[in-house]
Amino acid sequence: MLTVDYAQWNQTPEDLRIFSLKADHARTRERFLALYEITQGSYPTKIANHTNRHFQTVMKWVHQYNAHGPESMMFRRTGGHPPFVQRSETK
Repeated sequence: MLTVDYAQWNQTPEDLRIFSLKADHARTRERFLALYEITQGSYPTKIANHTNRHFQTVMKWVHQYNAHGPESMMFRRTGGHPPFVQRSETK
């Protein structure tokens, strides 16, 4: 059975829920919400179906969190084109 080892990082399921609500990036919020839902008895396959992710992706998040802690759940841009930024007009 896949479990989230939040105690190792001095956290509670409530901490994961709060991170899922307050993180700056949507992908970070998604990852913490998945972890929280697993602590509440949900299955990675159910979470994956609900979020349109592959179940192995959700399992990877759990393994990554357990091995490297909450910091590893933070989304980091790794490449590609920068996001579109609209410039404000100056008069």
